[in-house]
Amino acid sequence: MKKLLYQFKYIICAVAMTAPLTGCSDFLDILPMNEVVLENYWTEKGDVTSVVNSCYESLENGDCITRMGVWGELRSDNLRLGSNVPNEINEILKENLLPSNPMCSWARFYEAINRCNTVCYYAPQVQAIDPNYTEEEMRANVAEASALRALCYFYLIRTFRDVPYTTQPSIDDNQVFVKAATPFNAVLDSLVTDLEKVKDDAVSRYYTDDSPNAYVNSSRITRWAIYALLADLYLWKGDWDNSIKYCDLVINFKRKQYDEMLERQGNVNNIDLFGGIPMILEKPIGSTNCGNAYNEIFGEGNSFESIFELYFRANQSQQNTWVSNYFGNNTNTVGRLTAPDFLCKDAAQGNNTIFKRTDGRVYESSELSNSRYAITKYVRRSVSYSNQNITKDADLNLMSSRRSSADANWIFYRLSDMLLIKAEAQIQKGEENYESAFQLINRVNKRANDVTTSARSDTLKMADYITSKISMEELLMEERQREFMFEGKRWFDLVRMARRDGNNNRLISLASRKYIENVNAIKIKLADPNIIYFPYAKSELKVNPLLVQNPAFGNEEDTELTK
Repeated sequence: MKKLLYQFKYIICAVAMTAPLTGCSDFLDILPMNEVVLENYWTEKGDVTSVVNSCYESLENGDCITRMGVWGELRSDNLRLGSNVPNEINEILKENLLPSNPMCSWARFYEAINRCNTVCYYAPQVQAIDPNYTEEEMRANVAEASALRALCYFYLIRTFRDVPYTTQPSIDDNQVFVKAATPFNAVLDSLVTDLEKVKDDAVSRYYTDDSPNAYVNSSRITRWAIYALLADLYLWKGDWDNSIKYCDLVINFKRKQYDEMLERQGNVNNIDLFGGIPMILEKPIGSTNCGNAYNEIFGEGNSFESIFELYFRANQSQQNTWVSNYFGNNTNTVGRLTAPDFLCKDAAQGNNTIFKRTDGRVYESSELSNSRYAITKYVRRSVSYSNQNITKDADLNLMSSRRSSADANWIFYRLSDMLLIKAEAQIQKGEENYESAFQLINRVNKRANDVTTSARSDTLKMADYITSKISMEELLMEERQREFMFEGKRWFDLVRMARRDGNNNRLISLASRKYIENVNAIKIKLADPNIIYFPYAKSELKVNPLLVQNPAFGNEEDTELTK
């Protein structure tokens, strides 16, 4: 792992430049770097706040957020080639993944981790000398940084499996961080242990829900964001009971929020209960058109259902560079990436195997353009359509507005995650939990199909699925694909399934559906149990002799990619 001291220099430089007539170079040249850090910077609460904010900014960085999408989505059956695709993306789409590919670089994630480590190291020292910085505030900042660090490591282990792990910051010129990779399960255990220690120190809400600043409650780490992350971590550990416990804590909090909203407003026309769980309606009470859930969750962002998402806004220099791959140009809505035909084709005609004709998620998230299915999730700012008496696309009467820039928030966790994580854990617990798991899956499905009254039948029938574990697992995976397509989760879902199966058979069957050419060759390649992870970057192997390359890539001829 490369030494990351220069990143902290960047943080201090940014702070120094806010003072009039103070140049970054002058400020930093006064003393050696470690003395600047210890004596001149970490002295008051504002110093901690600045670096905590920089932790979020590092995740919003284009290199970082692009890798969240590439690592979590690109190799799955959700994405295929679009227009003007960069070579490094195209090679991964073809399953020609080499250590020289720039997308194998993890440097930006370790920069974010180092910032988080620095907060955890210095915040207690600042609290000891600044009387205006309370212990409660300090603990909340440490919990916030610990959660962001855990999120970064969670991305790394799901992508690379074994990775160098440290919670110590790079703050001294004499420190050398060359570490061997820590095994996947050991990192996972450490993340859980760390979060269990700090989870209840995190802020519950930064602002009241009726405040103009309430969006901050889902744009910064809260207690509920940590609970959501723990639910996911426990799911990957195979600790079903703890995964369910943390899902329930978040679900119950959302119920409380809904009850408080009813008490304040008297009624809420855009949220209703699905089996006792409040969810945003596709068709608000009194409306004749669907699309409301998309508009609030993805169009506006920071919705009632949101738990944690990165915050982007128009006219800011920081853009959601991963989502920019979904945008086309002025004459073509097709971006660098598109959806495979099987995922979207003939849904309105009732001939799609993934989506029922009444399922709004397919219409909200894609559109036919020049014989390809352009991705519109995150791209559209708003959408409106009818899902009554549909037999063809024209019956939808679909209208939409598009963003002019990639300023959509990037969602990590929302209420649907909690329902489906809990359902997955229940399925793994055994058949006595199948009915409960089905009901959770069905609630997500009912919302998407606008099934709010007895006048419209459920599109899922419990009797079709609760007969076997395989049927329930397939239902869960299908619903996760429908709900989270293009959100950076699908490849990780397939990897988790393969790890649990002990083989890649189901992963191969699903991931290969998008291919038209070289299908058998790709299936053979994907049969290697190691190949579901990315290789270590060549650049990292050069600077860290303790890293041992993933055996699936160690003997491959590594032709340099050109950007």
